[in-house]
Amino acid sequence: MKSTRQKVSLGEKIGYSLGDGSANLVFQMMMTFQLFFYTDVFGIKATAAGMILLVARVFDAFVDPMVGILSDRTNTRWGKYRPWILWTALPFAVFFVLAFSTPDISERAKILYAGITYILLMSVYSFNNTPYSSLGGVMTSNIKERTSISSVRFVTATIATFIVQGLTLPLVAKFGQGNAQKGWFLTISVFAVIVVVLFIITFFTTKERITPPVNQKTSIKQDFKDIVSNRPWKAMFALTLFLFITLALWGSSMSYYFNYFVDKDALFIFLRNVGLVNDAGHSYGVFHKFLDAFGLIARDNSNVFAVGFSLFNMVGQLVTLAGVILLSQFLSNIFGKRNVFIVCLALTAFFTALFFVVSPKSIGLIFTINILKSMAYAPTIPLLWAMMGDVADHSEWVNNRRATGFVFAGIVFALKAGLGVGGAICGGIIDAFGFVPNTVQSASAIVGIRLTASIIPAVTFFIGVIALFFYPITKSLNEKLQAELAERRNKNNI
Repeated sequence: MKSTRQKVSLGEKIGYSLGDGSANLVFQMMMTFQLFFYTDVFGIKATAAGMILLVARVFDAFVDPMVGILSDRTNTRWGKYRPWILWTALPFAVFFVLAFSTPDISERAKILYAGITYILLMSVYSFNNTPYSSLGGVMTSNIKERTSISSVRFVTATIATFIVQGLTLPLVAKFGQGNAQKGWFLTISVFAVIVVVLFIITFFTTKERITPPVNQKTSIKQDFKDIVSNRPWKAMFALTLFLFITLALWGSSMSYYFNYFVDKDALFIFLRNVGLVNDAGHSYGVFHKFLDAFGLIARDNSNVFAVGFSLFNMVGQLVTLAGVILLSQFLSNIFGKRNVFIVCLALTAFFTALFFVVSPKSIGLIFTINILKSMAYAPTIPLLWAMMGDVADHSEWVNNRRATGFVFAGIVFALKAGLGVGGAICGGIIDAFGFVPNTVQSASAIVGIRLTASIIPAVTFFIGVIALFFYPITKSLNEKLQAELAERRNKNNI
């Protein structure tokens, strides 16, 4: 099939993107709040919570390749990958709720419960997200269309991230009315219903267009051999691993950074200056009342963390959304995906490191650094998965075999491994520096929190930059292999 015929309508791109919006309601919750939930709500020590996140990755080492193998060998009238999105929608929502529930049991039982529910959630994430990501690699072989699909996808993902990072804590406070455990349960339940609806829409609005070569024989051994010898895949595996180690580490640490390091009096003054404080005797308009309904208005220092941290996250996500829409496809079409990724990720590492040197009272500077970091990182977001589609094409180009699901399975494993390792690093470091939840922190504990929010994630970001120098698919090579693959597929009448 000619790539020029593989145009994808805007409606289908949006339908596909809703699946990532759904997954990000779960993923962002795990990345930003899972460790914080375990330590400050569920009552598990930071080291134990970090180990739960890490041990789950060992189990996933067996799940992810299995999902890739199964999805590549699935044959239905809906295709190979779409059915898995439908089949896993409800289990995904159920395990999401269970992972953020708080049964009244002993601490040892809590650790066991948290470990089991987290592993189940991560497993169903594999059975959903590996086929979902693979679907994006078979909707079209048109290079620009593939980048466009990724851009639309991550606009929706950014909106979901905005909702999770901006509304979670205010909704928890609103629903819980002083009962944090109840607030978390109800908030996650609302998100879980949305998860199911969005996955169903994705299933019904998308289409698979690329199929394996007609004479391809299925061989698990050959699948392993193909990706192990695939240099672009190995570079992307390393990039994804360290990228998500960083995102999990930084995402987890910033909740502690805002709750325990940032000066709450200074933050309250900042919120008052931007109109997010409810002063007694003052008359407010409809918009102010709307924000108050979602818990986004501070009354005193008791909820200044929730409002301030939510504003911090929402500003970052709005900037990210603008960067994804305005810059990603534009820059990658000119300079190529790899070059854009290298420059933007290096800048992201630099701005992340600056969080270490900021005063806890310099709220405006903290927000400014976040804006610069978000703008630098934004163009990279759609490129990761667009590049993985290119890796699947490169493997087919070299080996005359296509195993999209297996290629993406390894990357999803790297993603989740990074998520677990990043959370474990954060939990281990703050615990080693003396962190004690729900109390005033020692000077040593504050240093640990600052390190996990700045210097350490800056270093792991930069390791991702190094990995990109080993990624060989330049803009010119990509155009060449796409042209040759299109010619092969036309000869085979695919």
